[in-house]
Amino acid sequence: MSSSLSPNLLALVESADKSVLEVVSKAKGPAGALPITAEMLLQKPSGDLFGWTQNAGMGWDPKLLGGKEILLLSTHGGLRANDGTPVALGYHTGHWEVNLLMAAAAEELKKHRAVPFAAYVTDPCDGRTQGTVGMFDSLPYRNDAAQVFRRLIRSLPTRQGVLGVATCDKGLPAMMMALAATHDFPTILVPGGVTLATEDGEDTGKVQTIGARFAHGTITLEHAADMGCRACASPGGGCQFLGTAATAQVIGEALGLSLPHSALAPSGAPIWLDMARRSATALLYQSQQGLKTTDILTDDAIANAMAVFAAFGGSTNVIMHLAAVAYHAGRKRPTPADWTAIHRQVPRLVDALPNGPRNHPTVQVFLAGAVPEVMLHLRDEGLLKLNALTVTGYTLGESLEWWEHSERRHLLRQQLQERDGIHPDDVIMSPGTARSRGMTATVCFPLGNLAPGGAVIKSTSIDPSVVDADNVYRKRGPARVFRSEPDAIHAIKSHAIQAGDILVLNCRGPLGSGMEETYQLTSALKHLEFGKHVAVITDARFSGVSTGACIGHVTPEALSGGPIGKIQDGDLIEILIDRNDLSGTVNLITENGGAEEGDRILAARPMPETLAADPQLPADSRLWAALQDVSGGTWAGAVYDVDRILEVIAAGKKALGR
Repeated sequence: MSSSLSPNLLALVESADKSVLEVVSKAKGPAGALPITAEMLLQKPSGDLFGWTQNAGMGWDPKLLGGKEILLLSTHGGLRANDGTPVALGYHTGHWEVNLLMAAAAEELKKHRAVPFAAYVTDPCDGRTQGTVGMFDSLPYRNDAAQVFRRLIRSLPTRQGVLGVATCDKGLPAMMMALAATHDFPTILVPGGVTLATEDGEDTGKVQTIGARFAHGTITLEHAADMGCRACASPGGGCQFLGTAATAQVIGEALGLSLPHSALAPSGAPIWLDMARRSATALLYQSQQGLKTTDILTDDAIANAMAVFAAFGGSTNVIMHLAAVAYHAGRKRPTPADWTAIHRQVPRLVDALPNGPRNHPTVQVFLAGAVPEVMLHLRDEGLLKLNALTVTGYTLGESLEWWEHSERRHLLRQQLQERDGIHPDDVIMSPGTARSRGMTATVCFPLGNLAPGGAVIKSTSIDPSVVDADNVYRKRGPARVFRSEPDAIHAIKSHAIQAGDILVLNCRGPLGSGMEETYQLTSALKHLEFGKHVAVITDARFSGVSTGACIGHVTPEALSGGPIGKIQDGDLIEILIDRNDLSGTVNLITENGGAEEGDRILAARPMPETLAADPQLPADSRLWAALQDVSGGTWAGAVYDVDRILEVIAAGKKALGR
């Protein structure tokens, strides 16, 4: 060997272990024989037969082939050693442990002589990408993942049911969209649960504000390092607040797609693993009974999910996700008018992070009874469709009757009181108690000359101290206009935003940034003393843990010609949010002429030539934005309506003479 070869090269291309060079080219193959029949050889497609060959090749006992083939899908990420320590990290705690749920479900299926298959589409973390260009892929990822999940489902032609395991902001909605599209087979959703609250630290929402608080001198470097290290008190599960991850788990159960009392279980706990095993059994039961996903995901199921959403006070992102699930299920998609009507009927009953008033973490909501406990109150108010079927094969009414008298309910609620010193009825309240404590409905859809197509605000999360005695939020202030989130957060950290300002962030809708989530802004304002006196208006969206007077989803977005793109620094803006009847407006006004004069100003003012998509917006996200735009946009669920897309393409080709 030439001595001129670099030792570094030799270390890369040669191995010190010479036994690795002992390579064989033949082996006997698996013992036994496939249980095939002459009829199968004559009638079955070659793919079915070769599938069994590969099953045996992977080590499955050939005598056990022929059982129900069940596909397990999950968003698992990372590599865990057998003792739970990381070999390679996942993107977030929410997908770190869900392979344990997959294993528990698979073992249960094997006990029943079913044949489980497992496939994975991991998901990103919205917390990890806050304030970065990674957020430009967040919402578009949901559509991509749902599409891949659907392709995986169809790519196992012999499947007789699908069990989906997911936890967090985009992976769980994607999984629900995929299951909803699986019309003619039984499916079940296994929520990945939540992480434990730290005993003496900050929750995973507040800890994301350490940069802004340090910049304003409200915390020390040492405090930031300490809190940042131990906000996640357990290695798995979604965040401890009622953000998009937790709300999506709640919605999945409310739809009837998950077993009763499965949402928000503490990740890694025996009760969490038990839920996976029982879900596997329930899926087999559905298959035996001939139940299909279309039997579960009905218009009544959508109505129940909307009612439970209102009672929980969840993330506004789920308004978009539920519309997408309904679309793929072939059901009517809720409109803003539908959401307003349901919020006028259904009171908010859950006291959880971030809405308050006492801000219980999600695991305490689970102990208090979570979805079925909330549903008991809604049932008693006549606000549920009790005949809706669930994945148990029984109706919602029957499931609630079990829950009401179950040992599970009694013991878990008792634990919450005895171990944490919290009465469960202070976490999940009756309508009367909720009203007496000033709990208000969650969501309002303001209109106005700056949002002629609508907008959304989590009105329940406006700081009560800035709401008038008649429960109406009124604000007038000068616009402070930004075209990027980094510029806006820099203004906050550098004291350029003051109490009384209205921060306007435009060009951040689907066409501008993939409709990024701007929690970095809203969380900073929440945890700064003056922040409750600042409002935010944007064509982007917010995290479910956002609080304050934050108006998002402004439609049309700036790059679709929306008037939000015409706002200039110093413009006077007026916001009115009536938390009694859930009406609201957001208008450009003048001191003397009001909104009418603002209308005239906007009509005469040209759109700035500088409006543009973020230069770092990926081509993939640009394509997503265009496709969802012609499919009805975000209010329609930001889905791909293939018929509509093809119609627009055909019209475009005709117009271009092609």
